[in-house]
Amino acid sequence: MHPKHRQEDNYPGPQSEGQKDLIRRDFTAPVPTVKLCGDITCLRTGEGWLYLATVIDLATRMVVSWSMSERMTADIVVAALGNAKGRGYVAKNAVFHSDRGSQYTSRMLLDWAEENNVRLSCSRTGNCHDNAVAESFFATLKNEMYYRRSFKTRADARRAVFNYIEVFCNRRRPHSTMGYQVPGELMDTFFARAAPGWGKLPIAA
Repeated sequence: MHPKHRQEDNYPGPQSEGQKDLIRRDFTAPVPTVKLCGDITCLRTGEGWLYLATVIDLATRMVVSWSMSERMTADIVVAALGNAKGRGYVAKNAVFHSDRGSQYTSRMLLDWAEENNVRLSCSRTGNCHDNAVAESFFATLKNEMYYRRSFKTRADARRAVFNYIEVFCNRRRPHSTMGYQVPGELMDTFFARAAPGWGKLPIAA
């Protein structure tokens, strides 16, 4: 087994019980890339379950990254966050908010956050309203796409999720919270305005 995927990496890290709620239901951000949230949901297919982890930017409501796996382990969360950072969507000292699921309090995620200068924030136990944006996104995805069809294979579900997130949700669907603007367009505008003096990502307060 690869050292980055040891079973013990999915167990709570030594600092996990001290993780606080850093956003306190304030699902706004002054600019993109400084405050994000995420969660995991499961999708049934004819081949078994498929798990989807998301990273959502709270300034634009764009799903800036996502990852899917047959296993609901910590590496799916780290993969999604790593991809978001690699694409330039996670600022230095950014906050990433989630629930207290084992994947989000795992040693693997705690180590990744420390190495990448990301502050982890956790909801209170059993309170879905503390992570309302991530919960709302999954409810919308299931109502608008998942519940309307069945998936024979995991590959079918992966394609459907890709099309829903990347083609429709990020690039076509106006978001009511954002004044009915399209999330991807808001993000593009931010980067276009920053481009002339762009040397590095913003540093979150």
